[in-house]
Amino acid sequence: MTTRVFTSPLFLGFDHLEQIIERAAKTSSEGYPPYNIEQLSTTSLRITIAVAGFIMDDLQITQEDNQLVIRGRQNDETQGRIFLHRGIAARQFQRAFVLAEGIEVKGAWLDNGLLHIDLVRPLPEAKIKTIAIKKGASNPSGINSARSLDGETVTTRIYERDREQE
Repeated sequence: MTTRVFTSPLFLGFDHLEQIIERAAKTSSEGYPPYNIEQLSTTSLRITIAVAGFIMDDLQITQEDNQLVIRGRQNDETQGRIFLHRGIAARQFQRAFVLAEGIEVKGAWLDNGLLHIDLVRPLPEAKIKTIAIKKGASNPSGINSARSLDGETVTTRIYERDREQE
């Protein structure tokens, strides 16, 4: 079931943002493995995930659209071993993070059981655009739309004689 967040007609083109919010809500709320998110500067972040017992070959990091996915799968090397107590579980995991537009993954490294992933968020450039205002009913597309009293959309084309009067 999808719940609309941006119901106001003033929010145009925010469908993509709603999809991102939905995706973030669906990500696993399980606490394994634990992680930190650290802000290193105004443009850089670091995700640190505790992956004790995993080696580099057991870990996989992928970026799928705007989602960073970290997977871990250990090989079960317990054949022939007898455990009197087994408190260290060799289990797999998947941890996903939804990334904002423009965030780039700069690198990852494994150190002392901690997987570090560095992210960079470049500062957006200010975009200013001046829109020309034309006089009268000039419409470059030649198409006008209006609502009739019964709610149907009525489309009319501006005829050449109307354009000559401009």
